[in-house]
Amino acid sequence: MPLFHNFSVKLPDSTTILKVIFIIKDMLCTPLIMTTEKEKLIEEIIELKKQKNAIILAHNYQRPEMYKVADFIGDSLELSKQAAKTDADIILFCGVQFMAETAKILSPKKRVLLPNLEAGCSLADMATVEKLAEVKKQHPNAAVVSYVNTSAEIKAMTDICCTSMNALKIINSIPNKEIIFLPDINLGKYIASKTDKKIILWDGYCSVHDQLTPEMLLEMKNDIKGSKVIAHPECKPEILELADHICGTGGMAKFAKQDDGNDFIIVTECDMVNKLRQDVPEKNFFSFCNICNFMKSTTLELAKESLLEIKHEIEIPEETLKKARKSLDRMLEF
Repeated sequence: MPLFHNFSVKLPDSTTILKVIFIIKDMLCTPLIMTTEKEKLIEEIIELKKQKNAIILAHNYQRPEMYKVADFIGDSLELSKQAAKTDADIILFCGVQFMAETAKILSPKKRVLLPNLEAGCSLADMATVEKLAEVKKQHPNAAVVSYVNTSAEIKAMTDICCTSMNALKIINSIPNKEIIFLPDINLGKYIASKTDKKIILWDGYCSVHDQLTPEMLLEMKNDIKGSKVIAHPECKPEILELADHICGTGGMAKFAKQDDGNDFIIVTECDMVNKLRQDVPEKNFFSFCNICNFMKSTTLELAKESLLEIKHEIEIPEETLKKARKSLDRMLEF
């Protein structure tokens, strides 16, 4: 008797498989059930904040339990700006490394901690000092505009930084006809389609947004009748063409509140819908997403350890910090 029987089955097509994948991912976006252990950790972290005169910043993409210990939740730049206005001695940034560096640049006298030093960013890592020096040499008359999703070293070599929200306005304000824009090629293409400037694109991308496909988004939009798509500008142009609104994480709740629609497909990292469901509970949000493992590497345990031991402090050489601060300050004028 043979060990295996020869039989055939009808396998689901690729669309069905992708639907299952996105249903599973949306399940991951739902708030986690709080355990006694987590509740205890949260209490301990909140007490540590008082003892250390610390504030905790949590990016929108963090695990939902991190929201419970955060003083501020939002996008990276807004968090750093809010922290700079406080009288806290310590900033614990629950995000990724470039975000903590930005907080340090804007609050040089505060101690800035990152719970997990391994929390990097695939996009930021694609912009290197050596490569930028080479491109600047090739285009001596071009201004350098860097997305805030870059390291302190890159910001120090930059004429002016930008966010996804103000990038076009900043680029159009610069007298230079040529602009070196880094590191996100998708955001760069989006800007290039809306300006007369010559945009010198950088071959970088966010692994979370770049892997999303327009075919599945269109399928999802057709399934959820009357839904509107809010997409992050780091997505591919083919995705953005299907969007009803394009903005960074900081503008998503605002659009949903003001729009007359009830159902929104959110095209970005999976846990963004957690924040949107909190901020706009009267509307329905569906995830078309990927998970950022760097963001999910921050845990309550690591946050407590970092704050308790003043562990993983962000340090930036003074000269680098000063130059980086200039490029950020120029941006903040807009």
